[in-house]
Amino acid sequence: MQIDAHQHYWQPRRGDYDWMPEGHPVLDRQYRPADLAQHLTAHRINKTVLVQAAATVAETEYMLGIADATDHVAGVVGWIDFENPNDAATLSRLAKHPKFLGVRPMIQDIADDNWMLREDVQWAYRALSDLGLTFDALGFPRHLDNFAELLGNHPDLNVVIDHCMKPDIAGHSDAAFTQWADGMRRLADRPGTCCKLSGLVTEAAEGWTIDDLRPYCDVVLDAFGPDRVMWGSDWPVCQLRAPYGDWRRGAEALCAPLSADDRAQVFGGTAVRFYGLPV
Repeated sequence: MQIDAHQHYWQPRRGDYDWMPEGHPVLDRQYRPADLAQHLTAHRINKTVLVQAAATVAETEYMLGIADATDHVAGVVGWIDFENPNDAATLSRLAKHPKFLGVRPMIQDIADDNWMLREDVQWAYRALSDLGLTFDALGFPRHLDNFAELLGNHPDLNVVIDHCMKPDIAGHSDAAFTQWADGMRRLADRPGTCCKLSGLVTEAAEGWTIDDLRPYCDVVLDAFGPDRVMWGSDWPVCQLRAPYGDWRRGAEALCAPLSADDRAQVFGGTAVRFYGLPV
C-alpha cells in the first residue's frame, strides 16, 4: 500500500487562504483531484491524506466534501479554532466523519512563538487525545523547544511533525543544522511521535540536489526510525522547487539504503498505522 501522507486541494476563490500570494503562478490557482490523479497513477500511489491549507472550519468541510467524492483520499486533516473553546463541539461533530483524522493549527504563521503553550488553547490538545484524533505539528526550527515542552505536557496526544520542521536547507549553516538536528532528536525521544518526510525540497534552493537533502533525511530516519517516518509530497506546494515525480524519485533515492521492509514503512505503513487509515 503506497500512501502520500500530505497533499492539498484548494480553490483560491474561496477567499480564506490568507497566506497565499495573490497572482502567484504556482500557488494562486485551483487544484483538484483530477490534477493529482496522473501523478498518483504514475507512481502507483493508492491513497492520500488531504491536509488543511486555510485556518477555517469552512475549508475543513470543503475538504471532507472532496474526500466523500474522491476514492483516493483516505482521510482529512482539518482545522478548528484553538482559541475558541466552543469549537470542542465542532471537533466532536467532525470526529464522526469516517474520513476526519485530526487537525493542524497553522503555528508557523502565528506571530507569537509561545502561542502553542498558552493556557487558553490547552483544551484543544486534551480534546484531540480524548477523541483519539491526530495533531499535525507545523512550525519552524525556532519552535522546536516549545514543541518539545508541549508534547511532554500531552503524552497521550498522537503527533506527527510536518515537513521535518522546515529546516533552512537553502541557507545551510553548521550551527543551524546542529540546532535543528538536536531539536528533532528531542522530539523523536517522545514515544509514538512521527515525522513526515515532506517539504524538504521547498526549503532547499533552486537547483537542489539529493546531496543537499541527504543530511536532513538521514537525521530524521536515524532519530525516528522508518516505522515512525511517512513520506508526503506536499503537492502542490512542492512545485515551487520540483514537480511531483522529481520529489518522489528523490525521496526514493534518499531511502534506497533502507531494507525493503523499512521502505514499505516510509512510503505507506507508517501513515496507515498513525492515521488509522481504512485501507
